Amino acid sequence: MRIAIIITGLGIGGAEIMLYKLLERMDRQRFQCHVFSLTQPGEIGQRIQALGIPVESLDLSRSVFKLGAVFTLVRRLKTLQIDLVNTWMYHADLIGGLAARAAGVRQVIWGIRTADFVRSKEKRATRFIVRINARLSHWVPVGIISCSEAAREVHDRLGYRLEKITVIPNGFDVARFVPDASARISVRQELHVDEDTPLVGIVGRHTPQKNHVGFFEAAERLRRRHPRVRFVVVGRGFAPLREKLAGAMHDTGLDAAIHWLGQREDMPRLMASLDLLASSSDGEGFPNVLGEAMACGVPCVVTDVGDSAFIVGQTGRVVPVGDMAGLAAAMGDLLSLSTSDRLALGRQARIRVREHFEIGGVVRRYEAYFLAHHPGSGSRG
Repeated sequence: MRIAIIITGLGIGGAEIMLYKLLERMDRQRFQCHVFSLTQPGEIGQRIQALGIPVESLDLSRSVFKLGAVFTLVRRLKTLQIDLVNTWMYHADLIGGLAARAAGVRQVIWGIRTADFVRSKEKRATRFIVRINARLSHWVPVGIISCSEAAREVHDRLGYRLEKITVIPNGFDVARFVPDASARISVRQELHVDEDTPLVGIVGRHTPQKNHVGFFEAAERLRRRHPRVRFVVVGRGFAPLREKLAGAMHDTGLDAAIHWLGQREDMPRLMASLDLLASSSDGEGFPNVLGEAMACGVPCVVTDVGDSAFIVGQTGRVVPVGDMAGLAAAMGDLLSLSTSDRLALGRQARIRVREHFEIGGVVRRYEAYFLAHHPGSGSRG
Protein backbone atom coordinates (compact mmCIF):
# COMPACT_ATOMS: atom_id res chain seq x y z
CA MET A 1 0.00 0.00 0.00
CA ARG A 2 1.56 3.30 -1.10
CA ILE A 3 0.85 6.15 1.31
CA ALA A 4 1.74 9.82 0.94
CA ILE A 5 2.01 11.67 4.25
CA ILE A 6 1.58 15.42 3.80
CA ILE A 7 2.32 17.65 6.76
CA THR A 8 2.53 21.42 7.20
CA GLY A 9 6.10 21.31 8.51
CA LEU A 10 8.64 19.04 10.18
CA GLY A 11 10.23 21.16 12.89
CA ILE A 12 10.20 20.04 16.52
CA GLY A 13 6.61 19.77 17.76
CA GLY A 14 4.16 17.30 19.23
CA ALA A 15 2.46 16.38 15.95
CA GLU A 16 5.75 16.08 14.12
CA ILE A 17 7.28 13.84 16.78
CA MET A 18 4.18 11.64 16.78
CA LEU A 19 4.47 11.27 13.00
CA TYR A 20 8.08 10.20 13.40
CA LYS A 21 7.14 7.58 16.00
CA LEU A 22 4.40 6.28 13.72
CA LEU A 23 6.65 5.98 10.68
CA GLU A 24 9.42 4.43 12.75
CA ARG A 25 7.18 1.50 13.71
CA MET A 26 4.86 0.96 10.75
CA ASP A 27 5.14 -2.30 8.84
CA ARG A 28 7.38 -1.37 5.88
CA GLN A 29 6.35 -4.48 3.98
CA ARG A 30 2.68 -3.52 3.95
CA PHE A 31 2.98 0.28 3.93
CA GLN A 32 5.39 2.18 1.69
CA CYS A 33 5.34 5.78 2.90
CA HIS A 34 6.53 8.95 1.19
CA VAL A 35 6.51 12.20 3.20
CA PHE A 36 5.86 15.69 1.83
CA SER A 37 6.46 18.80 3.95
CA LEU A 38 4.74 21.98 2.79
CA THR A 39 7.63 23.94 4.32
CA GLN A 40 11.25 23.06 5.05
CA PRO A 41 11.96 19.50 6.29
CA GLY A 42 13.39 20.60 9.64
CA GLU A 43 14.91 18.33 12.28
CA ILE A 44 12.09 15.78 12.27
CA GLY A 45 12.31 15.57 8.49
CA GLN A 46 15.97 14.63 8.85
CA ARG A 47 15.09 11.96 11.39
CA ILE A 48 12.46 10.51 9.06
CA GLN A 49 14.95 10.44 6.19
CA ALA A 50 17.36 8.56 8.45
CA LEU A 51 14.71 5.83 8.68
CA GLY A 52 15.04 5.37 4.92
CA ILE A 53 11.71 7.06 4.21
CA PRO A 54 11.77 9.70 1.44
CA VAL A 55 10.99 13.28 2.48
CA GLU A 56 10.30 16.04 -0.03
CA SER A 57 9.87 19.73 0.71
CA LEU A 58 7.49 21.89 -1.30
CA ASP A 59 9.14 25.00 0.16
CA LEU A 60 5.87 26.80 0.75
CA SER A 61 5.72 29.46 3.44
CA ARG A 62 2.77 30.92 5.26
CA SER A 63 3.42 34.27 3.62
CA VAL A 64 3.97 33.06 0.07
CA PHE A 65 1.66 30.65 -1.75
CA LYS A 66 3.36 29.01 -4.71
CA LEU A 67 0.84 27.54 -7.11
CA GLY A 68 3.65 25.78 -8.95
CA ALA A 69 4.50 23.82 -5.80
CA VAL A 70 0.93 22.57 -5.59
CA PHE A 71 1.09 21.41 -9.21
CA THR A 72 4.35 19.67 -8.34
CA LEU A 73 2.62 17.85 -5.50
CA VAL A 74 -0.18 16.72 -7.81
CA ARG A 75 2.34 15.45 -10.34
CA ARG A 76 4.38 13.62 -7.67
CA LEU A 77 1.29 11.89 -6.28
CA LYS A 78 0.50 10.63 -9.77
CA THR A 79 4.06 9.56 -10.47
CA LEU A 80 4.33 7.67 -7.19
CA GLN A 81 0.96 5.98 -7.87
CA ILE A 82 -0.20 6.79 -4.37
CA ASP A 83 -3.08 4.71 -2.99
CA LEU A 84 -3.88 6.83 0.06
CA VAL A 85 -3.02 10.34 1.25
CA ASN A 86 -2.82 11.11 4.96
CA THR A 87 -2.52 14.83 5.82
CA TRP A 88 -1.49 16.36 9.14
CA MET A 89 -2.63 19.81 10.35
CA TYR A 90 -4.84 22.49 8.80
CA HIS A 91 -2.71 23.78 5.91
CA ALA A 92 -1.78 20.26 4.85
CA ASP A 93 -5.40 19.12 5.11
CA LEU A 94 -6.44 21.84 2.69
CA ILE A 95 -3.57 21.79 0.19
CA GLY A 96 -2.83 18.10 0.44
CA GLY A 97 -6.47 17.10 0.30
CA LEU A 98 -7.20 19.12 -2.82
CA ALA A 99 -3.94 18.02 -4.49
CA ALA A 100 -4.80 14.39 -3.79
CA ARG A 101 -8.22 14.78 -5.37
CA ALA A 102 -6.67 16.54 -8.38
CA ALA A 103 -4.26 13.62 -8.71
CA GLY A 104 -7.15 11.17 -8.71
CA VAL A 105 -6.55 9.86 -5.18
CA ARG A 106 -9.94 9.42 -3.54
CA GLN A 107 -8.67 7.89 -0.31
CA VAL A 108 -7.79 11.02 1.65
CA ILE A 109 -7.40 10.89 5.44
CA TRP A 110 -7.14 14.24 7.21
CA GLY A 111 -5.43 14.71 10.56
CA ILE A 112 -6.49 17.27 13.17
CA ARG A 113 -4.02 17.83 15.99
CA THR A 114 -5.38 20.67 18.12
CA ALA A 115 -8.28 21.14 20.49
CA ASP A 116 -7.63 24.76 21.40
CA PHE A 117 -8.86 26.56 18.27
CA VAL A 118 -10.35 29.86 19.36
CA ARG A 119 -11.43 32.16 16.52
CA SER A 120 -10.57 35.35 18.38
CA LYS A 121 -7.00 34.19 19.04
CA GLU A 122 -6.13 32.69 15.66
CA LYS A 123 -4.52 34.45 12.72
CA ARG A 124 -6.93 35.56 10.02
CA ALA A 125 -5.39 33.15 7.48
CA THR A 126 -5.78 30.20 9.86
CA ARG A 127 -9.41 31.11 10.60
CA PHE A 128 -10.06 31.28 6.87
CA ILE A 129 -8.48 27.87 6.24
CA VAL A 130 -10.45 26.25 9.07
CA ARG A 131 -13.72 27.63 7.67
CA ILE A 132 -12.86 26.21 4.26
CA ASN A 133 -11.80 22.89 5.75
CA ALA A 134 -15.05 22.59 7.67
CA ARG A 135 -16.96 22.78 4.39
CA LEU A 136 -14.55 20.55 2.50
CA SER A 137 -14.68 17.94 5.27
CA HIS A 138 -18.02 16.80 3.87
CA TRP A 139 -16.52 15.58 0.60
CA VAL A 140 -12.69 15.76 0.40
CA PRO A 141 -11.61 13.27 3.10
CA VAL A 142 -13.04 9.77 3.45
CA GLY A 143 -11.98 9.90 7.08
CA ILE A 144 -10.45 12.23 9.66
CA ILE A 145 -8.11 11.16 12.47
CA SER A 146 -8.21 13.28 15.61
CA CYS A 147 -5.52 13.02 18.27
CA SER A 148 -8.03 13.60 21.05
CA GLU A 149 -11.70 13.46 21.95
CA ALA A 150 -11.53 17.15 22.85
CA ALA A 151 -10.31 17.99 19.34
CA ARG A 152 -13.14 15.91 17.88
CA GLU A 153 -15.72 17.88 19.85
CA VAL A 154 -14.16 21.25 18.98
CA HIS A 155 -14.15 20.49 15.25
CA ASP A 156 -17.71 19.25 15.40
CA ARG A 157 -18.67 22.71 16.67
CA LEU A 158 -16.58 24.28 13.89
CA GLY A 159 -18.69 22.47 11.30
CA TYR A 160 -16.54 19.45 10.47
CA ARG A 161 -18.31 16.25 9.39
CA LEU A 162 -18.51 14.57 12.79
CA GLU A 163 -19.20 11.01 11.65
CA LYS A 164 -15.96 11.02 9.69
CA ILE A 165 -13.81 11.79 12.74
CA THR A 166 -12.11 8.89 14.55
CA VAL A 167 -9.97 9.43 17.65
CA ILE A 168 -6.56 7.76 17.72
CA PRO A 169 -4.46 9.11 20.61
CA ASN A 170 -0.76 9.81 20.65
CA GLY A 171 1.43 6.92 21.70
CA PHE A 172 4.43 6.58 23.98
CA ASP A 173 7.46 4.30 24.05
CA VAL A 174 7.26 2.60 27.44
CA ALA A 175 10.58 0.86 26.76
CA ARG A 176 12.36 4.22 26.39
CA PHE A 177 10.50 6.23 29.03
CA VAL A 178 10.90 4.18 32.20
CA PRO A 179 11.26 4.78 35.93
CA ASP A 180 14.96 5.24 36.66
CA ALA A 181 16.33 5.82 40.16
CA SER A 182 19.80 6.57 38.76
CA ALA A 183 18.34 9.45 36.73
CA ARG A 184 17.00 11.00 39.90
CA ILE A 185 20.51 11.04 41.35
CA SER A 186 22.41 12.10 38.23
CA VAL A 187 20.12 15.02 37.37
CA ARG A 188 20.34 16.39 40.90
CA GLN A 189 24.10 16.12 40.68
CA GLU A 190 23.97 18.04 37.40
CA LEU A 191 21.86 20.74 39.05
CA HIS A 192 24.08 20.79 42.18
CA VAL A 193 21.22 20.10 44.58
CA ASP A 194 20.79 17.49 47.30
CA GLU A 195 19.55 14.03 46.32
CA ASP A 196 16.33 14.51 48.31
CA THR A 197 15.50 17.91 46.73
CA PRO A 198 11.94 17.88 45.31
CA LEU A 199 11.94 18.57 41.55
CA VAL A 200 8.90 19.85 39.67
CA GLY A 201 9.16 19.97 35.89
CA ILE A 202 7.40 21.90 33.15
CA VAL A 203 8.30 20.79 29.64
CA GLY A 204 7.51 22.43 26.30
CA ARG A 205 8.56 25.33 24.13
CA HIS A 206 7.50 28.81 25.20
CA THR A 207 4.19 29.79 23.62
CA PRO A 208 1.37 31.87 25.12
CA GLN A 209 -0.99 28.91 25.34
CA LYS A 210 1.43 27.05 27.63
CA ASN A 211 0.87 29.82 30.22
CA HIS A 212 4.35 29.72 31.71
CA VAL A 213 3.64 33.02 33.45
CA GLY A 214 0.84 31.28 35.31
CA PHE A 215 3.12 28.39 36.16
CA PHE A 216 5.66 30.72 37.76
CA GLU A 217 2.84 32.26 39.80
CA ALA A 218 1.93 28.78 41.00
CA ALA A 219 5.61 28.01 41.65
CA GLU A 220 5.94 31.00 43.95
CA ARG A 221 2.85 29.90 45.86
CA LEU A 222 4.20 26.36 46.13
CA ARG A 223 7.52 27.54 47.58
CA ARG A 224 5.72 29.09 50.54
CA ARG A 225 4.56 25.59 51.47
CA HIS A 226 7.60 23.64 50.22
CA PRO A 227 10.58 26.03 50.38
CA ARG A 228 13.08 23.36 49.25
CA VAL A 229 11.34 22.63 45.94
CA ARG A 230 13.20 23.35 42.70
CA PHE A 231 11.69 23.84 39.24
CA VAL A 232 13.08 22.44 36.01
CA VAL A 233 12.04 24.34 32.86
CA VAL A 234 12.73 22.43 29.64
CA GLY A 235 12.17 23.81 26.15
CA ARG A 236 13.22 26.52 23.77
CA GLY A 237 12.21 30.14 23.28
CA PHE A 238 12.37 31.34 26.89
CA ALA A 239 14.90 34.16 26.57
CA PRO A 240 12.32 36.99 26.16
CA LEU A 241 10.20 35.68 29.03
CA ARG A 242 13.22 35.35 31.33
CA GLU A 243 14.19 38.92 30.60
CA LYS A 244 10.65 40.14 31.19
CA LEU A 245 10.27 38.34 34.53
CA ALA A 246 13.82 38.76 35.81
CA GLY A 247 13.04 41.62 38.17
CA ALA A 248 9.97 40.05 39.73
CA MET A 249 11.65 36.67 40.13
CA HIS A 250 14.66 38.25 41.77
CA ASP A 251 12.47 40.16 44.23
CA THR A 252 10.65 37.01 45.32
CA GLY A 253 13.72 34.77 45.22
CA LEU A 254 12.07 32.46 42.71
CA ASP A 255 14.95 32.86 40.26
CA ALA A 256 17.25 30.90 42.59
CA ALA A 257 14.83 27.95 42.52
CA ILE A 258 14.51 27.66 38.74
CA HIS A 259 16.77 25.65 36.46
CA TRP A 260 16.45 26.71 32.81
CA LEU A 261 17.61 23.72 30.80
CA GLY A 262 16.60 24.73 27.29
CA GLN A 263 15.92 22.09 24.64
CA ARG A 264 17.33 18.71 25.64
CA GLU A 265 17.99 15.40 23.96
CA ASP A 266 17.90 13.33 27.18
CA MET A 267 14.19 13.62 27.91
CA PRO A 268 13.72 10.09 29.33
CA ARG A 269 16.42 10.84 31.90
CA LEU A 270 15.02 14.25 32.81
CA MET A 271 11.45 12.97 33.08
CA ALA A 272 12.49 10.08 35.31
CA SER A 273 14.27 12.50 37.67
CA LEU A 274 11.14 14.48 38.53
CA ASP A 275 8.87 14.16 41.53
CA LEU A 276 6.02 15.52 39.46
CA LEU A 277 5.30 17.20 36.15
CA ALA A 278 3.07 20.26 35.86
CA SER A 279 1.07 21.60 32.92
CA SER A 280 -0.39 25.09 33.28
CA SER A 281 -1.67 25.32 29.70
CA ASP A 282 -4.64 27.34 28.56
CA GLY A 283 -5.00 25.13 25.49
CA GLU A 284 -3.88 21.65 24.41
CA GLY A 285 -4.96 18.77 22.22
CA PHE A 286 -3.12 15.71 23.46
CA PRO A 287 0.07 16.80 25.25
CA ASN A 288 2.87 14.30 24.70
CA VAL A 289 4.78 15.36 27.81
CA LEU A 290 2.09 13.92 30.09
CA GLY A 291 2.36 10.44 28.61
CA GLU A 292 6.16 10.57 28.71
CA ALA A 293 6.23 11.61 32.36
CA MET A 294 3.62 9.04 33.35
CA ALA A 295 5.54 6.29 31.55
CA CYS A 296 8.48 7.24 33.77
CA GLY A 297 6.29 6.81 36.84
CA VAL A 298 5.93 10.55 37.44
CA PRO A 299 2.50 11.87 38.57
CA CYS A 300 1.17 14.93 36.73
CA VAL A 301 -0.74 18.03 37.81
CA VAL A 302 -2.60 19.54 34.87
CA THR A 303 -5.15 22.12 33.87
CA ASP A 304 -8.34 20.72 32.38
CA VAL A 305 -7.59 21.37 28.70
CA GLY A 306 -7.82 19.07 25.69
CA ASP A 307 -7.58 15.45 26.75
CA SER A 308 -5.27 16.19 29.70
CA ALA A 309 -7.76 15.03 32.32
CA PHE A 310 -8.44 11.83 30.38
CA ILE A 311 -4.74 11.08 30.00
CA VAL A 312 -4.03 11.57 33.70
CA GLY A 313 -7.16 9.78 34.92
CA GLN A 314 -6.92 9.04 38.63
CA THR A 315 -3.11 9.02 38.66
CA GLY A 316 -2.56 12.77 39.18
CA ARG A 317 -4.47 15.98 39.77
CA VAL A 318 -6.61 18.17 37.49
CA VAL A 319 -7.49 21.82 38.13
CA PRO A 320 -9.60 24.32 36.17
CA VAL A 321 -7.96 26.31 33.38
CA GLY A 322 -6.32 29.46 34.76
CA ASP A 323 -6.56 28.35 38.40
CA MET A 324 -2.93 28.79 39.40
CA ALA A 325 -3.76 28.80 43.10
CA GLY A 326 -5.37 25.42 42.54
CA LEU A 327 -2.36 24.24 40.54
CA ALA A 328 -0.05 25.23 43.40
CA ALA A 329 -2.27 23.51 45.96
CA ALA A 330 -2.46 20.32 43.90
CA MET A 331 1.32 20.24 43.45
CA GLY A 332 1.70 20.79 47.17
CA ASP A 333 -0.66 17.92 47.94
CA LEU A 334 1.37 15.51 45.81
CA LEU A 335 4.68 16.66 47.26
CA SER A 336 3.22 16.16 50.75
CA LEU A 337 2.53 12.49 50.07
CA SER A 338 4.89 9.96 51.56
CA THR A 339 7.53 8.67 49.18
CA SER A 340 5.86 5.27 49.02
CA ASP A 341 2.45 6.79 48.24
CA ARG A 342 3.87 9.03 45.52
CA LEU A 343 5.75 6.10 43.97
CA ALA A 344 2.54 4.04 44.04
CA LEU A 345 0.73 6.85 42.20
CA GLY A 346 3.56 6.89 39.67
CA ARG A 347 3.22 3.15 39.12
CA GLN A 348 -0.47 3.60 38.42
CA ALA A 349 0.41 6.33 35.92
CA ARG A 350 2.79 4.03 34.07
CA ILE A 351 0.21 1.24 34.01
CA ARG A 352 -2.32 3.67 32.53
CA VAL A 353 0.05 4.60 29.72
CA ARG A 354 0.82 0.94 28.97
CA GLU A 355 -2.87 0.06 28.85
CA HIS A 356 -4.16 3.02 26.82
CA PHE A 357 -1.33 4.83 25.03
CA GLU A 358 1.50 2.38 24.34
CA ILE A 359 3.02 3.31 20.97
CA GLY A 360 2.85 -0.19 19.46
CA GLY A 361 -0.89 -0.40 20.02
CA VAL A 362 -1.41 3.10 18.66
CA VAL A 363 0.55 2.28 15.49
CA ARG A 364 -1.55 -0.84 14.96
CA ARG A 365 -4.68 1.33 15.16
CA TYR A 366 -3.29 3.61 12.45
CA GLU A 367 -2.40 0.64 10.28
CA ALA A 368 -5.87 -0.86 10.68
CA TYR A 369 -7.45 2.49 9.85
CA PHE A 370 -5.36 2.85 6.69
CA LEU A 371 -6.18 -0.70 5.59
CA ALA A 372 -9.89 -0.09 6.17
CA HIS A 373 -9.65 2.83 3.73
CA HIS A 374 -7.47 1.08 1.18
CA PRO A 375 -8.87 1.47 -2.38
CA GLY A 376 -9.58 -2.25 -2.39
CA SER A 377 -11.47 -2.23 0.89
CA GLY A 378 -14.72 -1.01 -0.61
CA SER A 379 -14.85 2.31 1.29
CA ARG A 380 -16.30 5.33 -0.48
CA GLY A 381 -15.63 9.04 -0.29
